[in-house]
Amino acid sequence: MKVDWGTQDMAAWDRAHAAAAAPLQQDWAYGSTLVSLGARVLRARVEAEGVQVAQAQFIVRKFAKYISLALCTRGPLWLQDLSGKDKAAAYKEMRKTLPLSGLRFMMVTPNEALNDPLGLPAVRRIMSGYSTVMMDIAKPMDVLRAQLDKRWRHRLGGAEKSELNVQRMGTNPGQYRWLLDAEMQQRADRGLEGLPLVWFERYAESRKQPSRNLLSLRADVGRDRVAGMMFLIHGEAATYQVGWTSDVGRDLHAHNLMLWRAIEELRERGVRSLDLGGVNTQRSAGIARFKMATGGVVKQLAGSYLL
Repeated sequence: MKVDWGTQDMAAWDRAHAAAAAPLQQDWAYGSTLVSLGARVLRARVEAEGVQVAQAQFIVRKFAKYISLALCTRGPLWLQDLSGKDKAAAYKEMRKTLPLSGLRFMMVTPNEALNDPLGLPAVRRIMSGYSTVMMDIAKPMDVLRAQLDKRWRHRLGGAEKSELNVQRMGTNPGQYRWLLDAEMQQRADRGLEGLPLVWFERYAESRKQPSRNLLSLRADVGRDRVAGMMFLIHGEAATYQVGWTSDVGRDLHAHNLMLWRAIEELRERGVRSLDLGGVNTQRSAGIARFKMATGGVVKQLAGSYLL
């Protein structure tokens, strides 16, 4: 295995990322946006016998003066069908050649299930993986509708007949800032953390074509906003990132209608995989049920490994 840390090409990276409908955290623009906010990002290209087999994006965190941690979230992106032994060799070479000085560590949270051939030693697992719901939205809309849970589908039908007016918001930050403000308030109320507000604006502008990176919807009743949703688009995949609803929007099942309209829009933009985000049946049971009732597949990731 050979690892190149310094000569990655954004266009080639994006092509591989799109072909695999890979996660947001391995999107080039995700890393470059963090760089614009002061973070350090490392990108690895892994080859075997002259053929690229993987690419991996790491975010570097500093602890004290001489300690560094390179974190690869939901990666590496394997570009070939590798055995666990080959993956282990790739990890070993990345760890060996990691371009950081001082005391350095590498942590990976692979976008794979625990029973997959990970190439990672079990003793290095320091955290269990979280679960997310993945939707294959390349299927025809009638197939997607048929796979909805009966109650979810009934609520969607009711929302379609209601006074809800769902419209796409523009990509000017001023047009969706209210939704991000609502998200920040929700985080504060629930004790949650996440990406800073400014990150979303810079991510939207990262490729100079915000419509390629962002889809935000709002639902109104009359002149009143009652719900909003934001999706981040990365190649041929998208991630549901932000959602807010008022009591009125909740009663009218606005999010059912908005998610359905978002799927239609994302399909038109060439998106084939939708990540609905993490599910926690204990802390946020209602949100988890909403996501799982779409008919998507619950994917439990392997966890975090310190190397």
